[in-house]
Amino acid sequence: MAMGKYSRVDGRKSSNYCSIVTVVVFVALSLVGAWMFMSSSVPVQNSDSPSQEIVNDLKRVASENNSKQFEDSPGDLPEDATKGDSNSTVDSQSDSQSDVHDDQNVTEKESESTVEDNNDEKTESKNMVEENHEKTESQEEQKTETENNEDGKTEDRESNSEAREMQAQGYETNKSEQTESEESSGENANENNQEGATENNVDTQENDQTSIDILPAGAQSELLNETDTQKGAWSTQAVESQNEKISQKSSISKDQYGHEWKLCNVTAGPDYVPCLDNWYVIRRLPSTKHYEHRERHCPQEAPTCLVSVPEGYKRSIKWPKSREKIWYYNVPHTKLAKIKGHQNWVKVSGEYLTFPGGGTQFKHGALHYIDFIQDSHPDIAWGKRTRVILDVGCGVASFGGYLFERDVLAMSFAPKDEHEAQVQFALERGIPAMLAVMGTKRLPFPSSVFDVVHCARCRVPWHIEGGKLLLELNRVLRPGGYFIWSATPVYRKVPEDVGIWKAMSKLTKSMCWDLVVIKEDTLDGVSAAIYRKPTSNNCYSNRPQNEPPLCKESDDPNAAWNVPLEACMHKVPEEASVRGSRWPEQWPQRLEKPPYWLNSQVGVYGKAALEDFVADYNHWKNVVSQSYLNGMGINWSSVRNIMDMRAVYGGFAAALKDLKVWVMNVVPIDSADTLPIIYERGLFGMYHDWCESFNTYPRTYDLLHADHLFSSLKKRCNLVAVIAEVDRILRPEGNLIVRDKVEIIGEIESLAKSLKWKIQMIYSKDSEGLLCVRKTMWRPTESEAIMSAII
Repeated sequence: MAMGKYSRVDGRKSSNYCSIVTVVVFVALSLVGAWMFMSSSVPVQNSDSPSQEIVNDLKRVASENNSKQFEDSPGDLPEDATKGDSNSTVDSQSDSQSDVHDDQNVTEKESESTVEDNNDEKTESKNMVEENHEKTESQEEQKTETENNEDGKTEDRESNSEAREMQAQGYETNKSEQTESEESSGENANENNQEGATENNVDTQENDQTSIDILPAGAQSELLNETDTQKGAWSTQAVESQNEKISQKSSISKDQYGHEWKLCNVTAGPDYVPCLDNWYVIRRLPSTKHYEHRERHCPQEAPTCLVSVPEGYKRSIKWPKSREKIWYYNVPHTKLAKIKGHQNWVKVSGEYLTFPGGGTQFKHGALHYIDFIQDSHPDIAWGKRTRVILDVGCGVASFGGYLFERDVLAMSFAPKDEHEAQVQFALERGIPAMLAVMGTKRLPFPSSVFDVVHCARCRVPWHIEGGKLLLELNRVLRPGGYFIWSATPVYRKVPEDVGIWKAMSKLTKSMCWDLVVIKEDTLDGVSAAIYRKPTSNNCYSNRPQNEPPLCKESDDPNAAWNVPLEACMHKVPEEASVRGSRWPEQWPQRLEKPPYWLNSQVGVYGKAALEDFVADYNHWKNVVSQSYLNGMGINWSSVRNIMDMRAVYGGFAAALKDLKVWVMNVVPIDSADTLPIIYERGLFGMYHDWCESFNTYPRTYDLLHADHLFSSLKKRCNLVAVIAEVDRILRPEGNLIVRDKVEIIGEIESLAKSLKWKIQMIYSKDSEGLLCVRKTMWRPTESEAIMSAII
């Protein structure tokens, strides 16, 4: 009221001196009244400067009223995070400085007006009016500035969590981890997988509480000082965060390359495996006699769409509870429960699928069956002599799941066939498994690496066509290793089984396998035959007939990627310095001791192989203990299934040996063939071409690790398709760790943001970078039809 009146008085002109004096007195009283009114409602900060105090209080009240809904305290942020961005709006510190500057200007004007008042009352009246007019403009300008800055402040608040994540040291979202823990144990309500609810949930988790974890530099680390502030990424976080917020309102996400993410419209829906669901090729196969329709048939172009998530999907239950039960809606298939429930494979129990631990040949539980095998032939020595095994036709992999209690790793595999989702059940339970079939091609493993091969009624016709399939097992079985066969031909006397047993007996004898024992399990009513592969070539040369024949000298037994099967046997290595001539050290000594056959070789990194091996192991122990376990914001208690997408010596997996996890070590087909070393250490893995899809179901791994993988893939693969495959494999709330060149880190970061993944840590030094991201539940709503995958 007073300011408006002053404006009108300023427009009036009167020669009456008394009128002027009256107006001046009235104005002065009005100012005093306004000040008293404001001081009674706003605490006094500086009694010496009432005019300055009024301006400050008015500004503060206006600012609080206009921005109250966006309140945030920067107290939990590092210093760098509160400095803001050169492209963003004025931050709170500059606002405060601007306030002080404005107040000082007002005070100076008041002092100037007071001097003029002593000289001339008429001039005083005019100056006082102009002064208050300027105050009014200043306050209005400040109010307008506050309102205009609301969007900018909102942007700053909403990008705070991401700004924290983008610091070099990395940050952990403790409350998010707590929520994940509750969900995993089944104590939380169902997770909403709709886009809007997911975004709100993630925002809430990240804004609740954040702690800073320093990444200590390790002597062996390639990234020497992980506490340095990351430069470049932070400078654009406010802008990029706001752009992401806007893009989330759309059903399609675009990255900087203009790629549009869409859902894969395919017959398999949320179970889509691109190289196993290529119905365009499957329908045109000339024959399916040798299970060609279960083998890999990759589309000409790797898909760049995203696989949908089953309705009602939740974060997987933690190990070891997951071995006994999983969420039904994560793998909503009941066919196996109907046809195999009486054999204790799987049962439906409310919102869970439960696994009593049985199997076709061990209805009374896998642990009893495991002990039965040990008792049948003690030299097997689970967890000492026998560490890595291959389980053929694994079902839901309960055998492998309970072998963990004996310190044994089982590579379990089965085809994607009428036994609906059996491998998916296994992986959801936290048990290693992969999709594969004994068909026309070699398995993706080196020769002579498995300590034991197991088949419990695995439905494989070992004896036909010259024993071609059993000869493939002979290739991957370590000399001196065991083949355990507990199928019906071992103990049933029906004509079909008797005929198969006779054919198998003839074949195994001609392969020089020694039938060690046939033992009956009276509890389960089954028997097991245990064979042993020879450790020398004497038997081969003394056979009356060269059937099956020995392979040609030029045939590489380690060649395994898309190599056709042949009905031949490779000679057993006998030279002392050659791999396979001696049994590895017992577990766990074999994990850390370099293989004896590395002596004469040059390592991957250019040094002597033994020196390379030791340096690699020390490097990964340092990186895992000082960075990965503490500075990535990863909730390791929720991590079970891990994949090293570019394993070298298996050092990363070896460094995790004390955690309740297992690691699938993948050696890309264009990398140095170090997979035999990984098996020699008591670990396991397989070959793969990352330009194609991996033989696993969607949402089956908690953590993927890629060490300098993407820079090599970019030369020959579509990087967008590779990231789409990573998204397919990774579980929602799972993590991807990337170590690579800086330019590759930038591309992966951009693609991750377009997928609405959360950047948990990013760091770069010189030409090397490190990135950790977390997948969210976000899915686009528009779809893309993949015609090759539609029946």
